Amino acid sequence: MEPTASAVVADLVDVVRAMTSDPENRVPHLAFQPDSLSAHPILPIEACESAYYLRIQAKDHPGVLAQVASILSERGINIESIMQKEAEEQDGLVPIILLTHRVVERRIDDAIAALEALEGVNDKVVRIRVEQLS
Repeated sequence: MEPTASAVVADLVDVVRAMTSDPENRVPHLAFQPDSLSAHPILPIEACESAYYLRIQAKDHPGVLAQVASILSERGINIESIMQKEAEEQDGLVPIILLTHRVVERRIDDAIAALEALEGVNDKVVRIRVEQLS
């Protein structure tokens, strides 16, 4: 059905490509002429810009959230939204969830290192890049 139809269409395209001997009139593979392709430089990941989702497991003590906000602010990272859940009874840790505005990766790396060094932060900070597809 679908795979067979796809194979038949691919074969027809190959036959039509081969029918003309003039390479200028052939439909090239991937629909691009080789001379129209160009190499684009690849940015190092530290230079890429993205918004981030951060999840921090912190002790449920006054001032920890203020320290987190201060570390982000010092590095020029704006917070889009923040949510702090209830502390879990057994360990007294509270998950803090942040969404940031777009920021360069090296800034978020620096901020995460500082956050993980805080006495009130219990575990590694979870980071997920958030991409807008608009």
